[in-house]
Amino acid sequence: MATVDDFLTLDIRVGTVVAAEPFPEARKPAIKLRIDFGPALGVKRSSAQLTVHYTPEQLVGRQVVAVVNFPSRRIAGFESDVLVLGAMPTEREVILLCVDRAVDDGTRIG
Repeated sequence: MATVDDFLTLDIRVGTVVAAEPFPEARKPAIKLRIDFGPALGVKRSSAQLTVHYTPEQLVGRQVVAVVNFPSRRIAGFESDVLVLGAMPTEREVILLCVDRAVDDGTRIG
């Protein structure tokens, strides 16, 4: 069982996708994202397996929720800085988590 203290170690924030492009080099279908987390964190990159329900064009301008304090991971030569969060009804599908009202980029989730 996870504890509240375990949860509190995660830094989960809202950011706005400022750029998105296909990522054909990835083993599993994915999209490269650049996400603005505001002045404190700046723009971070992520590789997200979102291709079942989203195109890169649909993602630009959208606010997403991501864990911003995991170590970076190299995926097919691309440095992924944050983990974008989503619901996974199947192993291949990701439905993005989002806020129901716009908030400032960098707003903490808790």
